[in-house]
Amino acid sequence: MKVVKFGGSSLASGEQLKKVLQIVVSDPSRKVVVVSAPGKRHSDDIKVTDMLIECAEKHLENEDAEAIFQAIIDRYESIVKELSISSDIIDTITNDLKQLLASDKSKPESYLDAIKASGEDNNAKLIAAYFQHSGIDAQYVNPKDAGLLVSDEPGNAQVLPESYENLYKLRERKGIIIFPGFFGYSKSGEVLTFSRSGSDITGSILANGIKAELYENFTDVDAVYSVNPTIVQNPKEIVELTYREMRELSYAGFSVFHDEALIPAFRAGIPVNVKNTNNPIAPGTRIVNERANSNGPVIGIASDKGFCSIYISKYLMNREIGFGRKLLQILEDYGLTYEHVPSGIDDVTVILRQKQMTKKVEEKIIERIMTELQADEVIIEHDLVLIMVVGEGMRHNVGTTARASKALADAGVNIEMINQGSSEVSMMFGVKEPQEKRAVQALYNEFFVAVPV
Repeated sequence: MKVVKFGGSSLASGEQLKKVLQIVVSDPSRKVVVVSAPGKRHSDDIKVTDMLIECAEKHLENEDAEAIFQAIIDRYESIVKELSISSDIIDTITNDLKQLLASDKSKPESYLDAIKASGEDNNAKLIAAYFQHSGIDAQYVNPKDAGLLVSDEPGNAQVLPESYENLYKLRERKGIIIFPGFFGYSKSGEVLTFSRSGSDITGSILANGIKAELYENFTDVDAVYSVNPTIVQNPKEIVELTYREMRELSYAGFSVFHDEALIPAFRAGIPVNVKNTNNPIAPGTRIVNERANSNGPVIGIASDKGFCSIYISKYLMNREIGFGRKLLQILEDYGLTYEHVPSGIDDVTVILRQKQMTKKVEEKIIERIMTELQADEVIIEHDLVLIMVVGEGMRHNVGTTARASKALADAGVNIEMINQGSSEVSMMFGVKEPQEKRAVQALYNEFFVAVPV
C-alpha cells in the first residue's frame, strides 16, 4: 500500500487533475491520496492558500472581503467547469467557507488556521467528487474522522503519538482515500495547521500511520537536483539520497521539502519517491535510510539567505565557566533563536536569522555582551548566505573541505565562516549575499562537472 501526495501545482487546474487521476488509477497500490490546496497555474498566479489568508485577515480587520472571497470560489469553479462535474460541490465549498468566515474571531490565530486549512479540505472534497464522477471508488476522509490529532500550536502543530494508531485503521477502508493535507485537530476539536508546506508533513504522517511500503510525493520537477537550477543551468539530477542528506539540504534552502516534513516517514523507515506529475514515467529521486556512496563525496549543494553573525572575542574565553550559557541566555532574553555556534579558543560566533533582530535589539545585545560578559570585541555582520555542501560520502573521503575552500578561493569568494557538523555529512560556508551565485557555481563545478581529459 502506498501513500501518494500531490502538491499545489499538480492540482491547480482541471487539466492537472486529469493527470492526477490517471497516475493514481495506474497503480492499484496507491490507496491514500494526500492533496494540497490549488496552487499557481502560471508564474503570475496566486495560490489559493495565500488568497484565504488575505480573506481571513480582512475579516479580522472588519474590512470588505467580498472580492477576494469571490476570487477563491472562482478558482474552484474553474476547476469544476474544466472537469464537467456537478456544480453541487461548489455550493458545498461556498457554504463551508462562509460559515468559517462568520465563526468566532476571539482567537485570531485559531480563526486564521481554520480558514487556511479550508483550502486543502475543500480541494479534497472536490477531488473525491471528480474521482467518483469518473467511476472510481473513492471517498473524502476528514482528518478528524481519521484521528489525526495534533498539539495546540496554531501554524506550527505537531502530530501527537496516538495519531499513528488511529490512522492505521484507514487500511480497513475500501476504495481510494482522498485526504486533505496541511492540518489536523486538537483534542478539543479545533483545526490546527502545520507549518507552510504542511501537506508534505501530512503525507509523511499517513505513510507512517498506515505502514506504507512507499511514500510518493508528486511535484512539478522530474527529480531533486544537486543544486538550485536558477543558479546553475541544467544541474545533475539526484537518483538517490538519504534522509539525513535531504534534511541538511532542505534546511539550507532546498525547496522540494520542508526540512521537518519527512521525519515521520524516516522514523518508520519508509522510502520516499519524488516524482513529476507532468512526467510520471521519469524515475524521480528516492530518499532512503541508507544508500551506496557511489557518486563521490558530495550529493548536493544548497544555499539560503537572510542570516547574520554575532562575533564575540575574549582572551581566555575557553577557561571561563558558564560563558556560553550566559551568552545564549542574553539571546533568549530577547526571544532569539540561533542556528549555529562555531567557536575557537578565544572567540565564538553565533549565527542566527537576522529578521529576528531590530537595530534597537542589536544595540542592546552588544551592550549586554560587552558589560555582562566583559568581551574584548563584539561585531555583528549582516546579509550572510549559508551554503551547505552535503554528502554521506564526505565521511569516507579525505580533502573535501580543502577542495571546497580552494574552489571558493579560486573564484574570488571571501569565506566569512566555515563550520562542519560532527556527523561529517555536511560542511557549511558563510559568504556575503552578493557572492552567493558565484560561490555555489564554483562548488558545483568542483564536485559535479567532469574535468576534461
